[in-house]
Order: sequence, then C-alpha cells, then structure tokens
Amino acid sequence: MKYFLVQRQDDVSAGLARRFHELAGQYGMELDEQEPEVVVSIGGDGTMLIAFHQFADKLDRISFVGIHTGHLGFFADWKPDQLDYLVELMHNGEINQDMRIVQYPILEIEIHSSQGVEQRLALNEFTLKGIENTLVAQVDINDEMFEMFRGDGICVSTPSGSTAYNKSLGGAIVHPSLAAIQIAEIASINNRVYRTLGSPMLLPMHHHCDIYPKSKHPVYLAFDYQYVQRSDVESIRCRVSPNLKVKFARYRPFPFWNRVREAFIGHEFQ
Repeated sequence: MKYFLVQRQDDVSAGLARRFHELAGQYGMELDEQEPEVVVSIGGDGTMLIAFHQFADKLDRISFVGIHTGHLGFFADWKPDQLDYLVELMHNGEINQDMRIVQYPILEIEIHSSQGVEQRLALNEFTLKGIENTLVAQVDINDEMFEMFRGDGICVSTPSGSTAYNKSLGGAIVHPSLAAIQIAEIASINNRVYRTLGSPMLLPMHHHCDIYPKSKHPVYLAFDYQYVQRSDVESIRCRVSPNLKVKFARYRPFPFWNRVREAFIGHEFQ
C-alpha cells in the first residue's frame, strides 16, 4: 500500500507520525507523496482540510483516514493509543481487500470575474463576506432570482461541514451521505425595507445557487481555511460537485450520529 501522511505541527502529532512511519515500514507500506492510495491525517479537522486541499486533484483515486490529536474532530476515527491497531488493520485490509470506503459529497464553487472563470472545491464550506461595507448580493436559485441579501455574509456548506461554521449560524446538521448543500446567512439585515429568507435552506443534487456581489465592492472568499480578497468577482455558482466525492477509509464502524453526540452532547444524561 502506498500512503502519505499530513500532520499537525505539535509534539504529540509529530511523535505519532514517527511511530506511524516506523510501523508502516515494518508492514511493507510505501511512503509516496505523488500517488498515494491512502492519505493519513494526524491532528484535528483542520489537518484533514489541509490534506484534502493538498490532494484535491487526486480525489478520484485516494482515500483519507484521520488520527485525532485535537479537542474536537469529525473527520478522525482513531485516537493516539489506537495507532498500532490502525496500521495493522490497514495492512490486513490491503491483503484481504476488505477495506470499506465511504464517499461523501463536496462543494464545487465556480467564480466568474473579469479575469475569466475558475473552479474551486471545499470539503466543509465556502464563505463570502464583505470587507469595508455590508455585503450586498443578489442570490439566485436555479437561475431564478430568490432574494437580495444584505448582511455580513453567506455560508454555503456541505453535509460534512454542517457541524462546523454552519452550525454556529443556526444551520441544520445534515448526514454526510445526503448529496446536498446548505445556505446559511451571516447576520442578515431584516427590517421594513430589506428582506431575506432569514433561515438556512438545503439545495439537493443538480440544484445550484448563484451569488452576485455588488459590483466593485471588495469581498473575502473562503474555501474552508483558504482565504482570498477580491474586488473583481462578478458571480459565484455553488453546487454539489457532480463528478467528485471525498473518500474515507473505514476500518471499523463509527456512525455519524455517534460522532455528533460525542462532540456536542456527551454521554451524561439527566
């Protein structure tokens, strides 16, 4: 098996990375940054996002697996004290060909500007915010005008990202097996003059939204953790990627709703 490893820059993650390389070598696994079959993330969800964007051009042929060393993680199935067992399972899974792969939808963002058209991907969310002024943007759904938004910004998330920034905006938690995107408002202005929907909404596969920021106003665009500032954006189209999904290698069951409960509720009930 060919693998690559992305780690957070802390002592715990660095130690686990050294141990992983040692065990992988004992099992005959090959370190390969160019064409890995499995990309291992050691850290938190931010580390997994870094790994995703590093290998975004190879999503059709790689899978991800996460070892969690942070405080809160949805992408990591494994704890530090389970590393030896994980490497053993990875080795056995390759031999027995019984590694389970789950595939989840990702977000495709198409940006139209005076420089042309460019495409980006996001695993968690795309965020659009005003910089110097309130964000003013027309929002179309499936090529029909839906609303004129005024406020701090707009967040478009995947089901995988529904537990992240989207949740803090009052968005719904969506199971990642559902092919949909969620649009959530960031501090929208609603009064007698200005109106927006005022609640998050879900768009299924094959639907899209177009956002038209007010001309010449500088805006921040964020693709997960990657931020850029632009003044030339004419429109932004968001949709579930029709051709690509992110793949995670599952070597044991870890139901999504168990992750949600452990992250936000815990095990003590009254």
